[in-house]
Amino acid sequence: MRRAGILLFDGVEELDAFGPWEVLSFWCQNFPEDGWGVAFCATSGGVVTAAKGAAVIQHELWREDLDLIVVPGGAGTRPLTRQPEVLDWLRRANARGALVTSVCTGALVLAAAGLLKGRPATTYHSAYDELLALEPDCLPDRESRWVDSGDIVITAGVSAGIDMALHLVDRLAGTERARAVRRGIQYDPEPPV
Repeated sequence: MRRAGILLFDGVEELDAFGPWEVLSFWCQNFPEDGWGVAFCATSGGVVTAAKGAAVIQHELWREDLDLIVVPGGAGTRPLTRQPEVLDWLRRANARGALVTSVCTGALVLAAAGLLKGRPATTYHSAYDELLALEPDCLPDRESRWVDSGDIVITAGVSAGIDMALHLVDRLAGTERARAVRRGIQYDPEPPV
């Protein structure tokens, strides 16, 4: 069984975490033959207070054996950029071949860990200055909703995490599986405005 973990922390943006959760958990629950499981993980136990006040409890503490890591965005990413244990965890995961991803300002954490040097990078539209301050050698992509550079996949803001998660299902289990998941969660964006 391969494992995906979505990192929770105080100040996490709810949709940044729950958008990918909806996609990945639907996939794992409805297609167990693909051999994946997903869980919310955190650096410590207890309740996490998200950006807009939702209280969330993780499924498990962060693990060293995750095959896929999702770092959501939110105001809480800024303190994470200064936490050596988080940055080292991401570096170790990347070094052992885990797929490391981020949503929105989760890209700031990947930049602080040194994982975006020389790579295309996107983030929330108002966070590019912060991104470039943390990693001036990344290649900012202000147009794409997500960018895939092999072992790192990152998205623009908030709802783009759903698109990235569907891309991950496509990459890990095939296009037809990703289409089945998209249909299953009835993700057919048609903004009314």
